[in-house]
Amino acid sequence: MTEEQSAKGALSCSGCGIQLQSEQQDKPGYTPVQALEKDPVICQRCFRIKNYNESSSVTVEQDEFLRLLSQIGERQALVIHIVDIFDLQGSVISGLKRFVGNNPVLLAVNKTDLLPKVTNWNKVKNWVQKEVKELGLKVEDIILCSAKQSSGFDRLLDAVATHRDNRDVYVVGATNVGKSTLINRLIHDYSDLDQELTVSRYPGTTLDMVHIPLDDGGSIIDTPGIMYASRYSELVSPEDLSIIMPDKPLKPVVYQLNEGQSIFFGGFGRFDFIKGDRQSFTCFVSGRIPFHRTKLERADELFATHAGEMLAPPSRENLTKLPEWTRHEFRIAKGSRSDVFISGLGWIKINGDTGAVVAVHVPKGLKVMVRPSLI
Repeated sequence: MTEEQSAKGALSCSGCGIQLQSEQQDKPGYTPVQALEKDPVICQRCFRIKNYNESSSVTVEQDEFLRLLSQIGERQALVIHIVDIFDLQGSVISGLKRFVGNNPVLLAVNKTDLLPKVTNWNKVKNWVQKEVKELGLKVEDIILCSAKQSSGFDRLLDAVATHRDNRDVYVVGATNVGKSTLINRLIHDYSDLDQELTVSRYPGTTLDMVHIPLDDGGSIIDTPGIMYASRYSELVSPEDLSIIMPDKPLKPVVYQLNEGQSIFFGGFGRFDFIKGDRQSFTCFVSGRIPFHRTKLERADELFATHAGEMLAPPSRENLTKLPEWTRHEFRIAKGSRSDVFISGLGWIKINGDTGAVVAVHVPKGLKVMVRPSLI
């Protein structure tokens, strides 16, 4: 450790923000003593994620996440809440108002690059506005963006300039919504700092608040991602996470179904058309997930016999690590223009106007709901 570092006291990882330590290898912040001489210094966990694409079981407890977030309400801050357009209802932080108090909130809707190119963006923004209002979230502005493609950044920066008023900027969001990617773009384009946050597909990559100084004396602060067990991305293995999380524009798959037919999404879930006139259903899920159509009367037996093999991924071994499936039934009203949404897996759009009774089978605890159609 250098004299300058010693004078500053405890070191923090420049990748995830956790306080560094060299005593307990299985605890957050571990880094070998010799690595402390490097500048910038990162923990062993971030090193393995960056260099070997390895995941880690080291995470921060939910209570600690909430404690860190609650600090925002005690300060003068502008809050950027990043959500995932692919998993909007699953990635909105419920009760955000409790944590941020009267501080203004900007909603950055990330991963818009995943939506089909023919998407009407004004309709998407209006849809987001209605949905977040329904969820009880009051925001100053909504900015559609893609950290991956750097689109929407000018609008986001303009919104920050309009609403910041010399406040520090806190960036909050659930895990895997792209917080660190977005902040790294800001660092790269608008700062001379030789620092980069750890970016990966693994939940909980940022473990503590990471402060990035601005020229005017303020800071951008990246906060840990909230981990919600109601999202598929928190339940699956690292290998399956890369399968269910799309990284390319969604290619909708349309099925014409008669009542009494089912669609399997690999072994991740099942959609049943129980009752209604023949109609079409559009599936918006990752292109890496295979579909299998069958008769509803055969679906239970098919899953019991072929889950993890013909109905895969996940593998049979990974499937046993997930909660048992539970059934959610919905009655779709005539002319309602609805999606059946499965948090972290995607959604099924009901295209018919005549109404339907449908059901979804997924691991217990996942958020499943009917919502107005996004597209």
